[in-house]
Amino acid sequence: MAYVATVDKFAFVDDSRTTLGTGLSTARRHLAGAANSGTAAYFAGGYIASGGVATVDKFAFSDDGRTTLGTGLSTATGRLTGAANSGTAAYFGGGADGGSAFTTVDKFAFSDDGRTTLGTGLSAGTEWLAGAADSGTAAYFGGGTTGSAVTTVDKIAFADDSRTTLGTGLSSARYYLAAAANSGIL
Repeated sequence: MAYVATVDKFAFVDDSRTTLGTGLSTARRHLAGAANSGTAAYFAGGYIASGGVATVDKFAFSDDGRTTLGTGLSTATGRLTGAANSGTAAYFGGGADGGSAFTTVDKFAFSDDGRTTLGTGLSAGTEWLAGAADSGTAAYFGGGTTGSAVTTVDKIAFADDSRTTLGTGLSSARYYLAAAANSGIL
């Protein structure tokens, strides 16, 4: 499987595609994304041939220019997921670097791109999970594998970054999944 640095952009007005000339700072796979609506997209972590990376690339929507954050993830991580509280912060959680999966959730404040690592984290070390957010309310990290597929859905409340684990969970255990949200009015 190839490692690529390509970033494709789809215009919502007509669904046309352009490929950004800048691309990712490093060709990689198994990374995660999140966005500050109207401002910038963030692409975090991933794998290169030698293992996981901690890199976080930021693409400004105004000119598609890329910067690489000086802070990066707290741990070199691939197979993670992301979600965002638009206007406030991006959250990147779970993943692994070839060994055991991580419980880590890193939060990047959009005001200064500063990183904090949540004390709560995920309820279990999980990789290949999916993330989505109800902007202004909470991020949801669900499914994935802890060595076997799980139904777990963890909710991170944006008000205080506390974690709860939903009693319902997914209808079946699975990983390699994706998520999307119909977030309230932004």
